Amino acid sequence: MTDPTSSPLPPPLMPPSGPASPAGSRTSAFFRRVDPAVATAFACIVALLLVGSLYSTRFLSPDYLLQQLQVGSFLALVATGLMVVVLLGQIDLSVPWIVTVGGMMSTAAAGHGAIGATLAIPFGVLCGIGFGLVNGVGVAYLRVPSMIFTLGVDAVAQGLMVLKTGGSAPQDMATPLMRELATGRTLGAVPNGVWVWLLVGLAVSFLLARTTFGRSFYAIGNREEAAYLSGVRTRQVTLVAFAISGGLSALSGALLAGYSGKAYQGMGDDYLLPAIAAVVLGGTSILGGRGSYLGTTAGVILITLLQSILSVVQMPDAGRQIIYGAVILAMLLLYGRGRRVGG
Repeated sequence: MTDPTSSPLPPPLMPPSGPASPAGSRTSAFFRRVDPAVATAFACIVALLLVGSLYSTRFLSPDYLLQQLQVGSFLALVATGLMVVVLLGQIDLSVPWIVTVGGMMSTAAAGHGAIGATLAIPFGVLCGIGFGLVNGVGVAYLRVPSMIFTLGVDAVAQGLMVLKTGGSAPQDMATPLMRELATGRTLGAVPNGVWVWLLVGLAVSFLLARTTFGRSFYAIGNREEAAYLSGVRTRQVTLVAFAISGGLSALSGALLAGYSGKAYQGMGDDYLLPAIAAVVLGGTSILGGRGSYLGTTAGVILITLLQSILSVVQMPDAGRQIIYGAVILAMLLLYGRGRRVGG
């Protein structure tokens, strides 16, 4: 018989419940926002630096790293423009000869006295924008697949440059401003090319993340029909995207001409596959609708370091092309499978 005066057993002790600590919430939210592809790219950068340091301790020196950023700034400009197009689910294969157009037309303008030297870089960039607008009209308004149309524009640009020079090497030289932007170090030890890359990157990041127009790139890449029905001017956005790609490719060509002292035939041929590889390595889906500029930056640094290490081990160009192609195919399979499952 139970004693009525006895008290019941106390409930078992339980861990205190309540909201998670602010620090824990912030940490978990941060890891949820981190793109696995971007994190992987940065991890590969660290791994490449460690591998490179096994060959020479110079790989970890500030001078070497700044030099690699300077070399990577040319690729970064091309990859930035290409990323904007890829976000739409399109591709720009006219990059190689638009880079050449930028370099050759900038140096050509430089041969027309002081005014030409002053307007050399803007003139080269405007020529690239012009080719980009042609790409945009063909893809957005004529509805020709971007892979076919931009490849045709690349051939046209090549023909025009060969016609201009008669098939021989251009004789025009880069302006002092072009050389200073490409090789100089006006502000401290950081090369001027890196500052150009930084300014362009900040502008594109702001466009994509902070403006309605920039967010429409993602909307079109995810589903163009839905974006159009939501009021997005899909044709105008596509036109602007290809103009950005053409302008930045031409700017890269102008800086390349400054780096080497003059423009030359086919100076952009080595930038198409590395630029595509940098974009997809950074987590931008080659099917469109997903990507960040931080990821593209990581991809550019990764490809630049990879090129440096392959040069040290004397990897032939054929081997490099195989590596870039394998990277693109692997990322395409990864994102393609994800898009089908999600759809």
